[in-house]
Amino acid sequence: MTTLYLDAFAGISGDMCLGLLVDLGLDPATLEADLRALPVDGWQLQVRSEQRHGLGGTRVEVLVGEERPHRTWRDIDDLLAASSLPTAVSDRARRIFRRLGEAEAHVHRVALDHVHFHEVGAIDAIVDVVGTAIGLHRLGITELFCAPLPLSHGLTRGSHGALPLPAPATLELLRGAPVRDARCDRELVTPTGAAIASTLARFGGMPEMTVARIGYGVGGWELSDRPNLLRGILGQTGTTSGLEQDCVTVIETHIDDSLPEVLGTLLERLLQAGALDAAFTPRQMKKNRPGITLTVVAPPALADQLAKLVLRESSAIGVRLYDTRRLKLRREIRTVDTPLGPAAVKLIFEGETLLRVAPEHAACAALANVSGRSLTEVYRLVTTAAARACGLDP
Repeated sequence: MTTLYLDAFAGISGDMCLGLLVDLGLDPATLEADLRALPVDGWQLQVRSEQRHGLGGTRVEVLVGEERPHRTWRDIDDLLAASSLPTAVSDRARRIFRRLGEAEAHVHRVALDHVHFHEVGAIDAIVDVVGTAIGLHRLGITELFCAPLPLSHGLTRGSHGALPLPAPATLELLRGAPVRDARCDRELVTPTGAAIASTLARFGGMPEMTVARIGYGVGGWELSDRPNLLRGILGQTGTTSGLEQDCVTVIETHIDDSLPEVLGTLLERLLQAGALDAAFTPRQMKKNRPGITLTVVAPPALADQLAKLVLRESSAIGVRLYDTRRLKLRREIRTVDTPLGPAAVKLIFEGETLLRVAPEHAACAALANVSGRSLTEVYRLVTTAAARACGLDP
């Protein structure tokens, strides 16, 4: 499997990603021709070699006119959906922008459809994101890893005025991701860069791989303490094709003396606090007591917080934590039209291949309540409509 490791020792941004992919062999003329499939004009690419601290790399800038229209998330999503880009490219770009939109919606406390992008809605950011998706596709990169990201401190300027570093949207995008103190007052990780990494990459150390090429994407800063470069290591790994990977922390404990009501509330609080999953398993305890094993699957960054919650909200006096690798199919949530109205469904992918669709329970329960139909019938109608909409056999 062709794998790219992002060694983000000086951060990550959209233009650094684009420069890195060109430095790894993406032809600039091909990149620009592919980008012309976007219904967006008024831009051109400038590609050149530059050095930072004596290390050479590729700098890619998107030159645009003075007018930079503000776009909503829906505007950008419709723009990408209407383009003639390959499906794999447009889907990747749409996933990145949706993640950006959800982060902005959370930060500004508005609905996703009400998010108006400013900096990230500008032409150069659209070209950076779509260009990165094109580069990954053209170079045949099927798996992306990223080092923990260095976060800065201080203030930066945005369309809304002064903002703290890391930018609020950047920090929201990196929930559950490993980060470190950059000891720098320049914005090393931009929202666009964070969205690309958090949407497409697995965070952690460099995977075992056979190195084929090394490239450097040049950023716009001249930093005194580090070269402003994004290093990419391209090679081959033996990871199972088509599956996404990440690392999770499993928290476990045995309990035999907690009230059922307390345990039920604990499960709800764990999920609300960011646990990926939580469940009870019956077991036989010492002294022949019936009890349960509580198993919590957590993002590593939240593991200690969730373990403390278990110890505080249950009768457990100790927990076990261990990190483990997780293989998973990619999931997307989409809305489809059904005979009973729109409904959210989950799309399950292996790589870029759609395997199946699954109705979202809450959406089906709402339709059943409004229509008076049984939940089983609603599930059947929604599944059939979703399969037809996605080109699968119902």
